[in-house]
Amino acid sequence: MTLFFGCFLVTYFGVRAFRAWTLRRGVLDHPNERSSHTDPTPRGGGLVVAVVVLAAYVIAAGLVGFEISWGFLAGSLIVVAISWLDDIYSVSFIWRLLAHSVAAICLLLDLGYLSTIVMYDTTTPLSIGIIGAVVSFVWIIWLINAYNFMDGIDGIAGTQAVAAALGWLLAGLANGSPATMVLGGSVLFAALAFLLHNWSPARIFMGDAGSAFLGFTFASLPFIFRGSLTSDSGISATIGVLFVWMFVFDSVVTLIRRILNGEKIWTAHRQHLYQRLVISGYSHQKTTLIYGTFSLPIAILAGLSAGEDTRVPIYVPILAAVGCSIVLLVICQSRKCLFGGTEQNA
Repeated sequence: MTLFFGCFLVTYFGVRAFRAWTLRRGVLDHPNERSSHTDPTPRGGGLVVAVVVLAAYVIAAGLVGFEISWGFLAGSLIVVAISWLDDIYSVSFIWRLLAHSVAAICLLLDLGYLSTIVMYDTTTPLSIGIIGAVVSFVWIIWLINAYNFMDGIDGIAGTQAVAAALGWLLAGLANGSPATMVLGGSVLFAALAFLLHNWSPARIFMGDAGSAFLGFTFASLPFIFRGSLTSDSGISATIGVLFVWMFVFDSVVTLIRRILNGEKIWTAHRQHLYQRLVISGYSHQKTTLIYGTFSLPIAILAGLSAGEDTRVPIYVPILAAVGCSIVLLVICQSRKCLFGGTEQNA
């Protein structure tokens, strides 16, 4: 706990000092037609979160004695570096995608990919071979970018990080995985500290360095956690998705809507469900609270279901995720921001 409280304090004061630096250097996020804010605001505060979490991971490995994943560490540094450059200078999508791909390859070379799955009615692992490698690779790159795209209003990325990190902390405790516990706890307390600066009205934004790092971390944790299991029936992948479910669901629904509307899915937009709720009149705070209210119980239930001797079946958090998704769709439809809208008429 001392390490986690240290993460909280260093992040809180680090972000405050970083904000002062960005104001002096003019590192500001200026509003544009795609923005959900109206005033120039310091950006890049998530860099502090990334540095604190990685430092805590390395320090804890020395104190506790677990093995550092060189793939996670190298991949994180690559993602943070290219994202920070993008925060400052704006890097082309191709270069960012290349960096994300290298980071994913580093992680998978170190920790391996999802190679087998177990069907619900059998205990015999089913080998999926190269398909598992492709799915693992795409998962990492996709979540890096999805998390970044979802970081569009005050507090939402930090709130999702708190929920997901709490879930991973519970999963690590349930299975005696020190690396999972350290990463979950470090992100949890660092994100809580960052939210004190980023809650609406935000005094500083996370920036790509923070959101991309969180996306990579949450994409990596299923592979790190898998090493603590005596047998992996697919639970690590399942809870990995559930912990960030609201971001995954919003991103997938948005992608489907844009395809059906004939939009260019690679262009910037304000079509995410959370963005359309804000456009419909909901405040940043209210929208973030909706997502947080859904994310937290899903993550807690999924974390409790991760133990090999758990009394919480995995279908419980899955049903919770389905229920929360339906309620979100109902809320969006009640605000007339689910169907029939495009970027032009949103």
